[in-house]
Amino acid sequence: MEILWFLIAIGLLLAALGPWIRRRRGGVRLVAPGSPDAADPANYGFVRQEQLDIRVPGPDTDLMDALELVQQTQQWRAASQLLAGTPKEGELRWQRVQAFAGAAALELAQRPGTGAQWLRTWRLEAEKDPGGAEVHAEFLVQQAWRQSGGVGSDDHRIILEEAREACAKAALLAPGDPVPYITELAVARGLAYPPVEFDALWAKVIDRAPDHMGAHLAALHYWCAKWHGSREQADAFTHAAAARAPQGSLLAALPLFGVYEHVPEVVLTDFHRTAVVTRAVEGAMFAVRNARADDPMLAHVRHLLLWFLVGGERWAEAMEQVRHVDGYVGALPWSHSPDPAEMYAVFRALAVAGYESNGGSPATLPR
Repeated sequence: MEILWFLIAIGLLLAALGPWIRRRRGGVRLVAPGSPDAADPANYGFVRQEQLDIRVPGPDTDLMDALELVQQTQQWRAASQLLAGTPKEGELRWQRVQAFAGAAALELAQRPGTGAQWLRTWRLEAEKDPGGAEVHAEFLVQQAWRQSGGVGSDDHRIILEEAREACAKAALLAPGDPVPYITELAVARGLAYPPVEFDALWAKVIDRAPDHMGAHLAALHYWCAKWHGSREQADAFTHAAAARAPQGSLLAALPLFGVYEHVPEVVLTDFHRTAVVTRAVEGAMFAVRNARADDPMLAHVRHLLLWFLVGGERWAEAMEQVRHVDGYVGALPWSHSPDPAEMYAVFRALAVAGYESNGGSPATLPR
């Protein structure tokens, strides 16, 4: 039903922008009056849809090099070496663990029985490698949520129980590292940990990484109304985190993720202009302006901002987000779509059309 309403909403948006839309080879291409190719992504330096990277939210050359080597050779050592050199403090290690696990899960889905052999070998040949243990635990979590037959199924619960054990093993191998506990937050959601047990797990996370944005996003899911909490609980969680966020922290953007988790199935035209959405967007914009340029979570916030800014017809600000994130779509909200690249490309096209209809052009977009 959510996908149906999303498609209806996109159809209405495309219809409204009809004067600038034409179709070429099955893809949406937008055209500004008097300039037939003005909305071509190449004119802005944007990446074409078929070349968008759905694996990661933003560039990480070391990760991509290691991942390519692992997949080409089916040897795990490049992954192990990269994680061994990635500090446990901060967000980058968690993102890299997720990326390796996601690559393994995708391989196995594409080649059942033979894919991701490098991960199995890694666990057999280096049983005490903390990086391998963390990737294995995250791999099981992703398998449970993507390939287990659905939430509530026996397979889903069995795989999550296995993931819970894998998280415990990884935590023993990586003392002080928050990643195994962050991974277990997704297990807690699926296995419906009672609040007191979830709070104990969350305490282990914040003892090690109190300002970890990725950990807060994982915990937010538990408190959302569609899982084990309510909108009020989710709002309380996100606003408390934002209020105590240190200077330069992207936790100030957390309420925007809470709003997204509770977007109504039918999005009315004035939804993006409500006070709740406006406050959350402004908080995220503030966080982005004050964050470090190399913050690994910055791309995550920009991707979600793009979705809200397009909905709110804030075209110039939407184009600013596209300028920073274009080329990579491995983040919310695109990752919720069966075709993340296509969904992102549609919103990018809408941003371009709105920008150009208000006098913008490739020449006026800052570089």
